[in-house]
Amino acid sequence: MKIGSIITASPNLEDCAHIFDRLSSFGLHTCQISNWNPAFYEGDWKARAAVIREQMKEKEVAPAAFWAGYGGKVFWNFTEGPVSMGLVPPAYRAQRILDLCHGADFAAELGLKAIITHCGFLPENMTDPEFLPTALAISEVARYCKSIGLQFWFETGQETPTTLLRTIQRLEGWGLDNLGINLDPANLLLYGKGNPIDALSVFGQYVRNIHVKDGCVPTNGNNLGAEKQVGQGMVNFPVFVKKLLEIGFDGEYIIEREIPAGEEQTRDIRETIVNLQKWAGC
Repeated sequence: MKIGSIITASPNLEDCAHIFDRLSSFGLHTCQISNWNPAFYEGDWKARAAVIREQMKEKEVAPAAFWAGYGGKVFWNFTEGPVSMGLVPPAYRAQRILDLCHGADFAAELGLKAIITHCGFLPENMTDPEFLPTALAISEVARYCKSIGLQFWFETGQETPTTLLRTIQRLEGWGLDNLGINLDPANLLLYGKGNPIDALSVFGQYVRNIHVKDGCVPTNGNNLGAEKQVGQGMVNFPVFVKKLLEIGFDGEYIIEREIPAGEEQTRDIRETIVNLQKWAGC
């Protein structure tokens, strides 16, 4: 079982030289490297990549993918989220295509296999006037990824499983065969978009990577549900992991605990490592 965690990248070269220290303290050898700062790709970004590659060798870490963020304000709620997140909002679309392509260049420089991102609140109605422009924007990024040997993975959250499936299938019809899903089971609940176990029956064949995160459904129409420590929310992880194994999933389980780094987060990550191994029968 390949267990890892989220690692946040920093533009500071000294930080890059210690990027995997905490990961190693957990005894882990895979991760997702995450970046939300477009300035990370400015200046001598290849020097940052070289330092991280050296750390990959020294610490024997094989990152699963690069989680690529983008510029512009993003709101994690139901009111401003749909007009601020991902490639859906027209006002941010052009710049974010560039940001994600820069992220792809960085991932390729590290020798990784994919980038991951939130594409936003994908229109559920394919006749929505924003569906085609959004799909074209995603295809531009995914096609660029394909041209440099990368896959493009959607992180779940803002769309129903069926919406994501039909979007992927539309893009496949345009000749894109490098698409996949980073399934965050908590996000499906936090956004009230579906049950993660049922979702595997919808798009399980596209799942390449897992965020090990837990949470609850929303209790009002403005804010997302609450994130929880893995095993304390509404994701039935023993059943979820069992179904993943049944459908032949062999990707990475990347732990994401969205509280500040510190004793509680460290304790929660260590507990989750033990529980994942138990649930998988390791």
